[in-house]
Amino acid sequence: MIELWRGNANAWECDELGHMNVRHYIAKADEALANLGDAAGLGGVRRENATATLIPDAIHIRFLAEARPGVPLTIQGGFTEIRDSDADVLMIMMHAAVETPAATYRMRIRHADPRHTHSFPWPRRFHRHADLLSAETPDFARPRGIREDRPLAQPSLEKADALRLETIGRGRFQPGDMDVFGRMSIDGLIGRISDSVIHFRGAFPEEWDAHRDGGELATASALLETRILPRRWPRAGDGYVIRSGLVEASDKIRRLVHWVLDPNTGKPWWTCEGVAAPMDLKARKLAPATPEILAGLQSRCVSGLGV
Repeated sequence: MIELWRGNANAWECDELGHMNVRHYIAKADEALANLGDAAGLGGVRRENATATLIPDAIHIRFLAEARPGVPLTIQGGFTEIRDSDADVLMIMMHAAVETPAATYRMRIRHADPRHTHSFPWPRRFHRHADLLSAETPDFARPRGIREDRPLAQPSLEKADALRLETIGRGRFQPGDMDVFGRMSIDGLIGRISDSVIHFRGAFPEEWDAHRDGGELATASALLETRILPRRWPRAGDGYVIRSGLVEASDKIRRLVHWVLDPNTGKPWWTCEGVAAPMDLKARKLAPATPEILAGLQSRCVSGLGV
């Protein structure tokens, strides 16, 4: 693997949990992915006049250690498998000062037309360079609480209503949400959900109750692992609604599914599965659910809900 990005967790990128928000993990990984494209001989895959770019069809992330304000970070990565017009990429974000992993990214990307997103084969120069950029996936980057072998769901507003999925977010994509090609930038895939997850009362009653009662926020939900599947790419002015369900709950973790849907057509923009847990904000460690809260969580689980 080679180094693809070097920087830090800025204070303004950190949220109420006191660590870098998930959207910025992906934003930095997108910069790293563009640099991997350069290293593989593609050049300028994120430039406005590019004739080819890299589009992620699946993203898996594990969040392994907090990134607190100001901490120095690096990202290194390479290709784990290359096919005719797509490839699998591994990237690892490291705490640079202590040389331990902060997060891992596994992406399935494809070589595509920037405007219409149609795939086409890698050029010869790519193979000459990419073959020297191989990477091996360590055990700590592999899925732990998420299974990738389940059949894909066919989300829709009608199905969300039938399953009684909670509405946790609603809004419009703004020009500032777009990339240089006029499509939503990939950090929005998790950013919009992060902005709305406080409304997921069925999955995080502790936080909701604290806000309702006006008390101190003692615990907040921390994302441990996520899998994101883009289906279609919104443009500025498109609307969205997020419908979410709890799939599984134990005293330590909660497995969630989010469907981000077009409210006009009912079709999915993207789907997301996550493994989260409440974190004690003073002790900086996970806070197990009480038996009463766990019983309530398990009563609200939606059987068979998937991404």
